[in-house]
Amino acid sequence: MAKKNDAGVSVEELLTRGVEQVIVRQSLEERLKRGDKLRLYLGIDPTGSQLHLGHAIALRKLRDFQQLGHQVILLIGNFTALIGDTSDKESMRPVMSVEEIEANFKTYKEQASKILDFKHVEICYNADWLGKLTMTDVVKLAQQFTVQQMIERDMYQKRLEGGKPIGLHEFLYPLMQGYDSVAMDVDLELGGNDQTFNMLAGRTLQRVYNKKEKHILTTTLLEGTDGRKMAKTYGNFINITEEPKEMFGKIMSLHDDLIVKYFTLCTDVSLDEIKKMEKAMKKGKNPKEFKVMLGKEIVTLYHDAKAADQVSLDFEEVFSKGGKPEKIEKMKMDSGKFKVFALLEELEMVESRSEGKRMIQQGAVRVNDVRIDDEDSIVEVKQGEKILIQVGKRKWMELEGVEPAED
Repeated sequence: MAKKNDAGVSVEELLTRGVEQVIVRQSLEERLKRGDKLRLYLGIDPTGSQLHLGHAIALRKLRDFQQLGHQVILLIGNFTALIGDTSDKESMRPVMSVEEIEANFKTYKEQASKILDFKHVEICYNADWLGKLTMTDVVKLAQQFTVQQMIERDMYQKRLEGGKPIGLHEFLYPLMQGYDSVAMDVDLELGGNDQTFNMLAGRTLQRVYNKKEKHILTTTLLEGTDGRKMAKTYGNFINITEEPKEMFGKIMSLHDDLIVKYFTLCTDVSLDEIKKMEKAMKKGKNPKEFKVMLGKEIVTLYHDAKAADQVSLDFEEVFSKGGKPEKIEKMKMDSGKFKVFALLEELEMVESRSEGKRMIQQGAVRVNDVRIDDEDSIVEVKQGEKILIQVGKRKWMELEGVEPAED
């Protein structure tokens, strides 16, 4: 086993665990082993208000460099978010307003502090320099690239084949992200492997403007609970601020073939221990045992060990023994007749009516222990009567009807 430093992370593990690609691996490894202190950054565009476990992979890698004493920067892309990165999208992103961006990024520091020590993090906002570029500056940036370089990207080829539009402004995004490296004068940029093209643009511009080599480290993308890429649009994400019960329950619904990957990318469990688990499962050991361990590990990371132990016990009681939760949220509402999918949204048991319909179609909704199969089903909330509603395995609500208030 490679010798580990005081932070507990070897250079080998730093450059391989959760890492898809390093450009250029040999020279970066030499610099790290030589003890050079690097200036590096991770950029986050505030296109949403929540950070999930997929986002956390790059944040955790930034933390590893932080623990080794390198100068780390968390860059909030409050200018690039106005353009919208479509690196992993099949169509143009809707343009966001300044107000939407500001509302989203103000919670990022609080969330990221679950991973990073912000006493040793430099926070930057790329509007500070990108907003000051003149048209002459933008033309000079554009001169470093060709239309062929832009258009050969897979996402654009797919759109061309499908007859979908490509916005001219989308070509500006790699230039803007690339200029971030110049403005902050960094040695290394971290990002998901869907960001490779944009980060290479920064490598080009850093060489042109600052006569300096910039390394690139891409982190592995994480699949969501259903096996597809983790994304809010798929409803398969696990936010790092979720309540322990919800977080643990989502981990328990994970596909078995993702257990090892989640341990590797989302926890600090040693690689040796993870290999032992993998071998045990291949020999026929029940994956559920390791999924429970994974759930407890992740809840502990983002909450605490006490919460992890409690949700594990609750899960065993409720779902393994077929019981109901000891504590079920109670709510009172005006009596009346409601479509089930609309009621689920009203109770915030689903995020939208379309999700409510989808859960009904999947057979995941029960009213008083009776499964609802028809998305147009009506439930009557009667005054003084209680109704037990269940969505999936984790969401329960006891509803009591009351007399409607007079207008």
